[in-house]
Amino acid sequence: MTERKPPGVSFESFVDKQIREAAERGEFRSLPGFGKPLPDDSAPYDELWWIKGKMHSEGASVLPPSLALRKAAEDAAEAVAAAVSESQVRRILGEINTRIAEALLRPPAGPPLNLKPFDVDATVERWKAERSLP
Repeated sequence: MTERKPPGVSFESFVDKQIREAAERGEFRSLPGFGKPLPDDSAPYDELWWIKGKMHSEGASVLPPSLALRKAAEDAAEAVAAAVSESQVRRILGEINTRIAEALLRPPAGPPLNLKPFDVDATVERWKAERSLP
């Protein structure tokens, strides 16, 4: 707990003294980011800088639903390329096709969806051909 400012001592010198004493005791060495450079401050000021930084560090995004679904479709295509079995390919495509079908029934807010369900059988055949499977 910090001590109270004694009367007659200026606030600035009181605070400076406490900071100096804490630094001498090494209390700042265990803080996150100790010894790392400060972030670049040449960007224009943004009121939401903290929120955007927190979202970035946690991998969150605020995309309109249609763009989020487009991204999910791209991720599904990449997951199919990395799949190790036909059942895994069919599961990945089944999940994304369900989401696309729901979005086509009730178009989400935002830009046009511009998606159609994946042709599962054609994609599986392409997946097999890339791996030279029967």
